[in-house]
Amino acid sequence: MKRIALIAVGGAALLGVALYAFTNDSAETDCVILRDSDPVTVALGISVYEANCASCHGADLEGQANWRSPGEDVRLPAPPHDETGHTWHHGGDTLFRLTKYGVGALINDPDYASNMPIYEGVLSDEEIIAVLSYIKSTWAQDVRARHNAMENRQ
Repeated sequence: MKRIALIAVGGAALLGVALYAFTNDSAETDCVILRDSDPVTVALGISVYEANCASCHGADLEGQANWRSPGEDVRLPAPPHDETGHTWHHGGDTLFRLTKYGVGALINDPDYASNMPIYEGVLSDEEIIAVLSYIKSTWAQDVRARHNAMENRQ
């Protein structure tokens, strides 16, 4: 009887540790949920975007000219984040990893040359999610709906 009780207590402890580890993972391993309807998150995203992203992606999310063609440095210019770009074609997880770790890490090519900074250690996970939430909040409702539908399939 003591053995059964000991096994039950040990099993419960292991389950508790596993549950704790699962629920306390960072945003980089959880499904990233953009909060484009949360005014507090969007407001934070605006200020972080202005300070860290607007110099390349534009104050109005318009991106750089000829963003689909490599420049003289053989790197692609910053794309727009409005609905004319391709940002909305990617799920929140992908956008989060691209912003935090960079394009090279996302495509598993450490030699990929990009002007996009890596924001790991510069912005918190919450700030990255806020920026992405702000960007999404600017899209037309039909584009947001398509993005939501795409994310729900994943």
